Amino acid sequence: MQLNPAQRLDWLRLIRTEGVGPRTFRTLINRFGGAGAALEALPDLAKRGAKRVVPVTRAQAEAELEAAARIGARLVAMGEDDYPKLLQAADSAPPLIAIRGQAAILSRPAIAIVGSRNASAAGLGFTERLARGLGEAGLVVVSGLARGIDARAHKASLASGTVAVLAGGHDRIYPANHQALVESILDSGGAVLAEMPMGWEPRGRDFPRRNRIISGLAYGTVVVEAARRSGSLITARFALEQGREVFAVPGSPLDPRAEGTNDLIRQGATLVSEVEHVTSAIAPLLGRGDFEQESGQLALDRPDLADAPIFWDELDGIGGPAPEAEEKLEGLEPEEAEPADDRARLIAYLSPTPIGTDDLARAAGLSVRIVQTTLLELELDGRIERHGSGAVSLVS
Repeated sequence: MQLNPAQRLDWLRLIRTEGVGPRTFRTLINRFGGAGAALEALPDLAKRGAKRVVPVTRAQAEAELEAAARIGARLVAMGEDDYPKLLQAADSAPPLIAIRGQAAILSRPAIAIVGSRNASAAGLGFTERLARGLGEAGLVVVSGLARGIDARAHKASLASGTVAVLAGGHDRIYPANHQALVESILDSGGAVLAEMPMGWEPRGRDFPRRNRIISGLAYGTVVVEAARRSGSLITARFALEQGREVFAVPGSPLDPRAEGTNDLIRQGATLVSEVEHVTSAIAPLLGRGDFEQESGQLALDRPDLADAPIFWDELDGIGGPAPEAEEKLEGLEPEEAEPADDRARLIAYLSPTPIGTDDLARAAGLSVRIVQTTLLELELDGRIERHGSGAVSLVS
């Protein structure tokens, strides 16, 4: 498949429309046969719900394409030759990604390496050795450009190939002092990917959203160091959900940065202490290209994904198997409160006593989707604790 310029513009307008995420985008495309027809139908569909939907204008979409082109980025659509095939196989893959650098590197087999921003010297040293070894084995290293483990993984694999996934737009590198690292990645023949539009400053909820792309690009994810509420564990959970391998580097039980990785190993992740532990595990997968939930790590707990949390806006009710979905659009949510208001409201209903997500949503008067997203942000901040039943409690 190859989009023409008009189709690419329509795809961009549709995915940038407030309330349209990957799930809704696919539903609309499948129902109406193309982005252009979906754009025409969207306002009428939204009238049947409770939310006004206004697609971005053609001029706005053209401005984004021009801004991307000025810094050497181009938007690639799912199904096109340069779109990463592994990512395309993942659920909730972004319909459009902006790529800077060499797209050819995205067709090579890859492993993701993630871990603590506040990494130990031992963790950084092992990351460097692992990334170099994986590169020598012909594997591309994927990570999220964060401080600590991510940055060391990128630097150690510059010569062999590395891919960075951004949480914001291409012109909003985070952290800002990693701009030089981005340039090194591009100069060495690597690639930098972004789902978010130009000018987008990354927010807390954008990092988990980015993480499902990191895991989606790779045959497996290695977590080097991670506390129990680390965002790196979210990447591992996405890898599991996508049917990919999950690896963890063991650490001292006295080091809080090893609590998350040690828990992963206890739950069934592959222990990694040398490069061969990774390469031997993924060797049977190379060339298979089939990730229909067939990972060897199915024993891993995944309570945080039990309710399929969504980290982007979606117009609920557009899709679904029910025949009546073709006749009417139900479930569109009213205008949402600001995220800070959602957070404060949710905290008011949390306590050290565990409460289920559905009960919490009813008590706070918020949608389950908003509750899930806000809980994830609170988890990253260390404010809540999750329980095996899927309930959550406030950290006292």
